[in-house]
Amino acid sequence: MTTRWLTPEQERAWRSYIAASWLLEDTIDRQLQQEAGMPHLYYSVLAHLSDAPDRRMRMTDLAEATKITRSRLTYVVTRLEKDGTVRREGCPTDRRGSMAVLTDAGTALLERAAPGHVATVRAAVFDHLTPEQVSQLEAICDRITEALQASEEQSTCGGLPWRRRSSSA
Repeated sequence: MTTRWLTPEQERAWRSYIAASWLLEDTIDRQLQQEAGMPHLYYSVLAHLSDAPDRRMRMTDLAEATKITRSRLTYVVTRLEKDGTVRREGCPTDRRGSMAVLTDAGTALLERAAPGHVATVRAAVFDHLTPEQVSQLEAICDRITEALQASEEQSTCGGLPWRRRSSSA
């Protein structure tokens, strides 16, 4: 098989994306650690639960929403349970499944953390883009996500993170 090397334009775009994504994740993570005492992933879990009906989601659905393995989500939810911000309940429709539920303490933490998080995201990303660029960014990210999910659905190399048995699979 012949390697399809990136064109110079693609190489520049790729390196630009990598630099921006790593710096953005570091910026967001640092802000949340300093102001709310939690990493970005924990904030994302709380935010997804906050948006869910009755502030609860099946663990498998939450893993898919956050794009992480079920084992990693289990670890995160266990840590959040120790902090009293999330609790687990049995799933009413599947005895093998469980639900993650945002507690009142979790809601209060999210409400305290959200203004700083939003200000950081706005300052790091949206304050530098035109409305047209925001639309383009959304379209590009959606396209990449859809393509990756479609190709991983067909993959025999481990598949989508939330379908893996462990983070090392």
